[in-house]
Amino acid sequence: VFWGEVLNANRMSPTVVQLATSCPRGDGPRRYADLTMGGALRYDIGTTLLAAGLVFLLALVLGVWKYRQIMVAEDHRAHPYVDIAHRAALLYSFATLLLAVFVELSAWPAWVNLTAAMVAVFFFVAAILSYIYHGARRDTVNQFENPDRATGISMVLLIVGEIGGFAVLLAGFIARQFGWPGGHTGGMDPVTALRQIA
Repeated sequence: VFWGEVLNANRMSPTVVQLATSCPRGDGPRRYADLTMGGALRYDIGTTLLAAGLVFLLALVLGVWKYRQIMVAEDHRAHPYVDIAHRAALLYSFATLLLAVFVELSAWPAWVNLTAAMVAVFFFVAAILSYIYHGARRDTVNQFENPDRATGISMVLLIVGEIGGFAVLLAGFIARQFGWPGGHTGGMDPVTALRQIA
């Protein structure tokens, strides 16, 4: 009975592709563009989704490492940075998935979207790798306990990269959904769009 209801519901409900192809594709800022290019996702969306999948896979592998340490440790606890690496990878995988949504809905050209997303993803992965490094070496339980100049510079770059990368995508989303004052972007790059506003 259950599978019969599922099959019946599938016959009655339109698929995502059908809904997407039925959406208007006008020239206004609220248009819905075709996400596919010859049957495949646009390369900026596909690359960001691939990154999300790889980070999630890394999180699953780190979960095995964490479980192993829990089982062999006398106190049945993984090293703090192994735990942090596992949790961070899980959170960053879904953060990358969120980036993919904004890449999809951004008004900027694909290369701008991909660059912005990959800058943020680079620092996501860099943070995870630093946690893995400390977890494998067991050299500290707080990497900021004795920070050096390199740590400070790394944190500044991480802050600028993650916030800046997402800010570009968020601006692209706003430009597409609500339009810039006096018109819409029409797929132009952020600098040109900002010049139009000025």
